[in-house]
Amino acid sequence: MFKFIHAADIHLDSPLRGLERYEGAPVDSVRQASRRAMENMVDLALREQVAFVIIAGDLFDGDWKDYNTGLYFVRQMSRLAESGIAVFLLKGNHDAANKLTKSLPLPDNVKVFAHKSPQTFRLDEFNVSVHGQSFATGDVKDDLSANYPAADAGRVNIGVLHTCASGRDGHDSYAPCKLEGLLSKGYQYWALGHIHKREVLNKEPLIVFPGNIQGRHIRESGRKGCSLVTVDDRNSISEEFVELGVMRWENVTVDLSGLKTEDEAFSQISMALDSALQEAEGMPLAVRVHLTGRTALDSGLRSVRKHWTESIRALGLDRGSDRVWIEKVKIETESVLVESSEHFDGPLAELLLVITETAQDTDALNELQDELADLRTRLPAELGESKMLASNEWIKSSLVDVQQLLLDKLTKPLSTASK
Repeated sequence: MFKFIHAADIHLDSPLRGLERYEGAPVDSVRQASRRAMENMVDLALREQVAFVIIAGDLFDGDWKDYNTGLYFVRQMSRLAESGIAVFLLKGNHDAANKLTKSLPLPDNVKVFAHKSPQTFRLDEFNVSVHGQSFATGDVKDDLSANYPAADAGRVNIGVLHTCASGRDGHDSYAPCKLEGLLSKGYQYWALGHIHKREVLNKEPLIVFPGNIQGRHIRESGRKGCSLVTVDDRNSISEEFVELGVMRWENVTVDLSGLKTEDEAFSQISMALDSALQEAEGMPLAVRVHLTGRTALDSGLRSVRKHWTESIRALGLDRGSDRVWIEKVKIETESVLVESSEHFDGPLAELLLVITETAQDTDALNELQDELADLRTRLPAELGESKMLASNEWIKSSLVDVQQLLLDKLTKPLSTASK
C-alpha cells in the first residue's frame, strides 16, 4: 500500500484579488496565503509519508516577479527530497514552457513532464507509471490526452493532464477532452488540473479535479486543498479531500425582508457573520455580504452605500480583524413599493416600464455603453479607465438602483398624504 498527493493550480505568489485595504484589515496575514498553503501541502506529504506528489499544472501564476518565488519552491521541494518523496510537475497554461523567462535548477526529486510529446515516468518501487505532457504554450486547444500511451500492463497507471475537460463555466477552453477518451486509456487514476473547483468526474476509475489549494478571490469560495490518494495492496484506489488553504472566501446572504431600522439590520447581519465563522471552524474569512429582501431600508441602503459598507466592516472587526475581512457589500434589496408598482399609472408607470425594458434590452444597453464612452474621456484617468463603466452588468445594476430610488422618492408624497 502507498499514498500520493494530487494537487493543482497552486498559482504560487499570486496575489489575493478584490480585497480593499481599510483600517484593521489583515493585509499582512493573507499576503503569503499561497505560500502557506503550499507549506501545508508539504507538511501533509511528510506526515502521511506519501510515495510522491503530483502537481497537475499552474504551479506558478506566470513569469516570476523575482527569483524569490523560484527559490521558495526549491526550498519546499528540498524538504520532500530529504524524505525521498518524488514530485511530478506538469506545466499548464499559466506556467507553460514559453511563459517563464526565469528558471532555477530543481532538486533531483522533481520531474518535469516534457512539452513536445507525452512522457512516462516509472517508479518500479511502487509499480507505478505516471503519464503526462506539459503545455508548450499558454494557449493549447488540442486534446493532448489523445496521444497519451496506453496503460502499462500490470502496473498502476496515472494520467496527469491540465484540461478544461468538456468545458467549465469561468475557465478558458484549454486542452479539451472527453470522458470517454480518458477512460479508453485504461489508467487507474487521472490527476487533472485547471478547474479551480473540486470535482470528481468519474469514480471508477477515479478522474479528479482537486481544485486549487488556496482561493484567491470571491469566485473561488469555500474549502480549498488537494486529494490524498491511497492505493491498497490490491491496487484498489480511493481518494479524500484534505483542506490546505489558510483562509476562505465566502458569500454571506442576509435577508432584510420586513426590517425597518438599522439596528434590526445590523443585528441580522451580525448573526449571519457569526454563523459563517462557526461553519468555518476557526478559519479566517474574506466575506462578500449580500443584502437581499424587500425592505423599507432599501432607499437608505442605496443612497448611503458607504455608510452601510463601513458599518458592516466595523461589525466584522468587532469579531477580530484576523477572523473576518469584509471584501464587499452588495445591495440587492428591493423597495417595499416594488410589489405594488404594477398598480401605478400615468408618467410614473411609464418611467418604470422604460427602465425595466432598458435593463432587459441588449441593444439599448449597448447604446448606453456608446454614450458612456464619451463620458469616460472626460473623467479623471483612474475613473475613465475603469472596466466597470464599460460593463453591461454595471449599467443594469445602476438601472436597478435608479428604479428603486425613484420609487421611493416619487411616491413619498403619496405615502405621506395617505397618513
